[in-house]
Amino acid sequence: MSITTLDGRRFAEMILQGADQLSNNAKLVDALNVFPVPDGDTGTNMNLSMTSGAKEVRSQTTDHIGKVGQALSKGLLMGARGNSGVILSQLFRGFSKAIESKSSISSVEFADALQAGVNTAYKAVMKPVEGTILTVAKDAARAAVMASETETSIIKVMEKTLEEAEASLKRTPDLLPVLKEVGVVDSGGQGLVFVYEGFLANLKGEKLQASSKTGPSMNELVNAEHHKSVQSHMNTEDIEFGYCTEFMVRFEEGKKAFDEDLFRNDLSEFGDSLLVIADDELAKVHIHAEHPGEVLSYGQKYGNLINMKIENMRQQHTDIVGEQIPAPSTEPEKQEKGKYGIVTVTMGKGIAELFRSIGANEVIEGGQTMNPSTEDIVKAIQDVNAENIIILPNNSNIVMAAQQAASVVDENVIVIPSKTVPQGMAALLSFNPTAEPTDVQSTMNDALGNVKSGQITYAVRDTNIDGLDISKGDFMGISNGKIVITDREQLLAAKKLLLEMISNEDEILTIIQGEDTSDEEIAKLIEFVEEKFEDVEVEVHNGEQPLYSYIFSVE
Repeated sequence: MSITTLDGRRFAEMILQGADQLSNNAKLVDALNVFPVPDGDTGTNMNLSMTSGAKEVRSQTTDHIGKVGQALSKGLLMGARGNSGVILSQLFRGFSKAIESKSSISSVEFADALQAGVNTAYKAVMKPVEGTILTVAKDAARAAVMASETETSIIKVMEKTLEEAEASLKRTPDLLPVLKEVGVVDSGGQGLVFVYEGFLANLKGEKLQASSKTGPSMNELVNAEHHKSVQSHMNTEDIEFGYCTEFMVRFEEGKKAFDEDLFRNDLSEFGDSLLVIADDELAKVHIHAEHPGEVLSYGQKYGNLINMKIENMRQQHTDIVGEQIPAPSTEPEKQEKGKYGIVTVTMGKGIAELFRSIGANEVIEGGQTMNPSTEDIVKAIQDVNAENIIILPNNSNIVMAAQQAASVVDENVIVIPSKTVPQGMAALLSFNPTAEPTDVQSTMNDALGNVKSGQITYAVRDTNIDGLDISKGDFMGISNGKIVITDREQLLAAKKLLLEMISNEDEILTIIQGEDTSDEEIAKLIEFVEEKFEDVEVEVHNGEQPLYSYIFSVE
């Protein structure tokens, strides 16, 4: 069998099988986390990102490969989670841009599109690191381009692409010493290899062996994330616009000419949480509205409505929290925009309340193992009624998604690249609401370097890293992103870490207590600090965060 041209229908099938292969192996990718911590999430992030892209592709009925590529790019853009998901979205953004005007492509055009994707992804990363998914994608694309010089068969080119991707993946430990030290290949690169495996299997008409999966389905995870973003910070009576309304408009000649800005502005009058993604053929809409029929009627002015879905959020919220449905309140007056709004990301009910108490307007429930998507962050941005929105990701794996969200909205968004909860708190406490945006950004960025961050968690496997022998079940102390101590006992690990972190110049220690700690243990830890560091003031907050029994902030 030889395939010399690739159309939209076949490419869509490749995408769906690539997404399935990644989904089937997401747990394996998660397990490749360099640190033996219980929150490896590269596979989960790439899987949810690719699932979002595949969902958009599945809604396409065209043979035009450029249109299918646009759908994939849009779905990945809004669904991207974590650094790996953002890089994956950029790879296929560049790929799709290269083919957007084509109805079908040859082997040369396929290879060139892979290379275009690599170029786009490298530009999107501030400081590209070799030995990662970027390297695997780059090497695979180079092999594809070389193969296309003599091969007209897209199957043959894809075989060379996958062959080199697998070889490049095996070389990642030679480029990134920490991978070699702990005996793993790059997790993001492995995820991309699984996607390419699905591509090739589809081209050959083969079905890949599905690995056994545990845990909820991807649809369940996506739904859980969506509902969490809506439910976690409101009571039923606080839901102003009660119907989550989604639909697509397929434009028709003879109907109202589509102007995206006018379309978005008009729809904004019907509700909130508005998202509009459009191309030359259709527009996809998500909005929370009180009268969804009026929204649909407006959409019909432009063409046919397809893929309509309306959900009663008051009923959903009531089902979750067991409340009675209140009567809809009278429509409140719209408030004027404030100068600033703060969006922050964190996990743990107590930490979320702590951020709200010091000035956060919107708290996205997320963090390790459940990174919010670009779309989640976009929704939070739009829920904040302000001229300037500041985002505190509080996790190194969420910074890129926050930056991507900032790039797709009209609002002025400032991303402060906080990588830990203590950094986010320090930045927020330095916020001056009377200052100009450039000064606010500079001050909050400076605050990131004024705090030391520490965490206590446990090891999920045996390993050796940074000269430390770590056994499964050990408690590990992480200081500013590096594992510095281990112990079999949680309290002793906490004490050891504080001895590493606190210096004579430090004045304040903030302890954020996780789920797996007791008041008795906290009392012993405070007694230890007061004995060893008598000039250090201690604050304790119950963060209720999972996985990390303690988070320490030292200033």
